[in-house]
Amino acid sequence: MPELRQNVITRDWVIIATERAKRPDQFSRPKNIKEPLPSFQPDCPFCPGNEFDTERETYRIGDGKSWKVRSILNRYPALSPVGERIRQINGIYRSMTGVGIHEVVVEHPIHNMTPALMTVEEVSRILQCYHQRYIEIKQDDRIEAIIIFKNHGEVAGTSLEHPHSQIAATPIVPTQFRIRVEEAIRYFDDTGECVFCRTLKEELASGARIVFETKHFVAFIPYAARSPFHLWIFPRRHASSFDSVTAEELDDFALNLHTILSKLYK
Repeated sequence: MPELRQNVITRDWVIIATERAKRPDQFSRPKNIKEPLPSFQPDCPFCPGNEFDTERETYRIGDGKSWKVRSILNRYPALSPVGERIRQINGIYRSMTGVGIHEVVVEHPIHNMTPALMTVEEVSRILQCYHQRYIEIKQDDRIEAIIIFKNHGEVAGTSLEHPHSQIAATPIVPTQFRIRVEEAIRYFDDTGECVFCRTLKEELASGARIVFETKHFVAFIPYAARSPFHLWIFPRRHASSFDSVTAEELDDFALNLHTILSKLYK
């Protein structure tokens, strides 16, 4: 089983999961970099017709014979859905059983597709999958944080070419989460305002770093951006959790996200 270990100096939790080393790596195969990706790859586990893991499927948008988006338990998980959350302390060393959820969201049936080239409706379906799984996973009492993320390309760490993203639900709250929450609480204690709402208000008033606006969301470059192309998308409505998003907001978010990704792609 995977194990979580804490660095007592930084207070960061690290997942130790040796099974992850067995993941397939399509980028390790020699290829002509100018050769475009095919729309179907016979040996790709995510392409239609290669779904040998239907028993690990947790959610699907589509009918019984075909699908548009599907979420499956990761074959090489960083966290195990089986077991109890048990903490252990041995001197300065702190660890915890690596229980949690680790799923792969297969975003589209076409192998060479990317969200930047999808339709807004197709991006909306991906977000619907995220939302539904978020709600369901949140019911697990062992879970403290749910992280939805996407690695795009070999440099970012992805091992398969087919468009996919991941959902990781951990039994601890990551340090970066805690720091942001603590800073938000401190700002509220000092000013009586939500730091995120105030940031959005100031960015809208300035307009200097706004990239794209929709009815419910605003995409902008942070004032102290940490890297080139660093972007945030904030909801206009004050809300604390992704599970509270409405169907209308989800479609609007899809429009905003699709537009931003298309701009970056082009």
